[in-house]
Amino acid sequence: MDLQGYFNRIGFTGPYDKPDLDTLRTIHKLHVMTIPFENLSIHCGEKNTTDLHIIYDKLVKSNRGGWCCENNLLFSWVLKEMGYNYTTLGSKVFNKFQNDFYHVDSHLINMVEIDGKHYITDVSYGVSCQLWYPLEMISGKDQPQPPGVFRLLNNGETWVLEKTSRKQVVKDKVYANSSLIDKRLTKIMYCFPLTPRDKEHFVETLDCLQTSPDSRFVLKSICSLQTPNGFRALIGWTYSEIIYNPEEDSDLVVMKEIPDCEIEAVLQEKFNVVLVNKFTPKNNKANYCM
Repeated sequence: MDLQGYFNRIGFTGPYDKPDLDTLRTIHKLHVMTIPFENLSIHCGEKNTTDLHIIYDKLVKSNRGGWCCENNLLFSWVLKEMGYNYTTLGSKVFNKFQNDFYHVDSHLINMVEIDGKHYITDVSYGVSCQLWYPLEMISGKDQPQPPGVFRLLNNGETWVLEKTSRKQVVKDKVYANSSLIDKRLTKIMYCFPLTPRDKEHFVETLDCLQTSPDSRFVLKSICSLQTPNGFRALIGWTYSEIIYNPEEDSDLVVMKEIPDCEIEAVLQEKFNVVLVNKFTPKNNKANYCM
């Protein structure tokens, strides 16, 4: 594992002699613009792991993406190598259909301390709720970023992350009622305490998420990547490009279906992802939207 290899992967060429906030913001944004949030391994007969060496080979050497315990675990290694003071945390993702949080920690994030202030870094949530930059841990403070306004709330023991979005304007009305369109303007993302977690804490849950027939990650194949003015996503056979338009307080959504014969070309052209094993797209009904 080589830090310079990671920097080459994300296109970072700046100095990193001191672990400051500006550098953290830069590598955070470059990561989400370069390394996709994706679960394609599950649909290629492969197994996701928490082994850092395997994750590094996959995300850095093989130009793949990954889900949270790959992207954010790799990012925790980067933080360590760069000299940041960080803590890995576990969070419970909010289920809008059950109106409650998932009962176990299924999402890995990192907390970084810089000059006495704490920040949440999360380079692997994907689609419209992806953080472009770290969030300062101040309860109730609106923190605008290109995807929308993020907000951390604290009740004394637990922190909650929520996001206020803009209205999504779907260009092709055929997709106006697609289950992938999230019509909520304010949404709860996840909650977390400040209890340090190691990677073993997530192993059992991650095994369930990639094997259970009820898991959204088994039911849907997902690949998303942030762009300079929005994000793009391939969910099953549905390809979407979202263009942020804060001046008009709306986001433009362009969607189309991709035939099987063009899936691999779209993955390579739009996400720089080349799969080794046979990929079977999935887009079954599940609690997942953009």
